[in-house]
Amino acid sequence: MTTLTLFSASGVVTRAAAVRRAAGRLQAMGFDVQVDETALARHQRFAGDDATRLKALHRVAGAAPSIAMGTRGGYGLTRLLDAIDWKLLARSVERGTRWVGHSDCTVLQLGLLAHARAETWAGPMACYDFGRAADEQREKGQPAVDDVTAACFREAVSGELKGVGFRTGAGFDGLDVRGTLWGGNLAMVVSLLGTRHWPRVRGGVLFVEDVNEHPYRIERMLLQLHQAGVLSAQKAVLLGHFTAWARSPFDRGYGMKPMLEHLCSACRVPILSGLPFGHVPTKVSLPVGRRVRLLVAGRDALIGW
Repeated sequence: MTTLTLFSASGVVTRAAAVRRAAGRLQAMGFDVQVDETALARHQRFAGDDATRLKALHRVAGAAPSIAMGTRGGYGLTRLLDAIDWKLLARSVERGTRWVGHSDCTVLQLGLLAHARAETWAGPMACYDFGRAADEQREKGQPAVDDVTAACFREAVSGELKGVGFRTGAGFDGLDVRGTLWGGNLAMVVSLLGTRHWPRVRGGVLFVEDVNEHPYRIERMLLQLHQAGVLSAQKAVLLGHFTAWARSPFDRGYGMKPMLEHLCSACRVPILSGLPFGHVPTKVSLPVGRRVRLLVAGRDALIGW
């Protein structure tokens, strides 16, 4: 049976029941699930103080389970970056561990790419994707666990998944590029710029998403990457979902579409929207650090590896 460890290295888990539900559902999917001993630790807004969370990371890496999945994101991994034993984490990847997550986990995944050229998986998180209460989801007209997210994750970690497709905007028919797939949460990506944890990827395929960020903040971060020469060094940029932002009376017609139009006018690299990834129930799993091929036929895009 495939071993899967749930660990907390970022924000505090406010509902222990969500971890229990996630563990049970992942167990039912065929995984041998273990919950790290400090997964429910609490210190201020964090899942334990910095030393506790760092030890959790190193403990999981030392055990090298088949899959290491974060319980949730939030904030906290940035505090640990300078103290992480990257060689230990890289050895866990060599031994077969697939580190899985999104949101705050982005800096861990990109740090592994920067320090060890190690591959990880941008994908689901325990509480967000597998730990939701069924009755609460039923009231929203949604399943407790999204079928696409679960199936894609299972195929990814088993090695069966060879690519993902999505519907994008017009204007990219015939695009055919190859490069290293990398990225994740946009705010987390930008936070690494200029640090030793920044992966210097040229000729890659960058994907980004975010939550609770107004389009002007998204624009500002993407323009920072553009002005730093990051976007122009890529073969393509893929935009996932940007959710849970509120309109302002100052917008006056400004929003995601005008923001994207301005960005495309400022940057020559192809920028495709529609990637099913982000803080949304339905998400694909993506191999961070793997060489991929991006193909577009009409408005149908395929990322293959």
